[in-house]
Amino acid sequence: MTLHIKEDGEETTGRVVLLPMRAEVLKGHLDALLLATLTEGPRHGYAIKEALRAGSGGRFDLPTGTVYPALHRLERAGLIRGSWSTVNGRRRRSYRLTAAGERALSQERSSWREFSAAVTALLGETPWSAPT
Repeated sequence: MTLHIKEDGEETTGRVVLLPMRAEVLKGHLDALLLATLTEGPRHGYAIKEALRAGSGGRFDLPTGTVYPALHRLERAGLIRGSWSTVNGRRRRSYRLTAAGERALSQERSSWREFSAAVTALLGETPWSAPT
């Protein structure tokens, strides 16, 4: 018997329903993703949000209520630095990685490679044997 989750969340057997990407999936990874958007140079908040969306093929189309508080948290932690500018009469805040942010991103990338390799080993198409 194969267990599947229906659209209403109930367990059942039968057809597989793919669940939409939820914000909970990003917990623990959002900071690293935001830092990664700044590796090519400074970006303003909306450009960071768009870089996440475009870089994920539209899968990470996050609300501003998620992105901006995370940027503020990263700034308070000293991982990014923000500065105000005026473009076409509109003020906007741009962010850039600090040296501490670059080190943190490097560590996050290393941790991600280890984690994703372990998950792939368990969830990949190749069957794996469990202890008996």
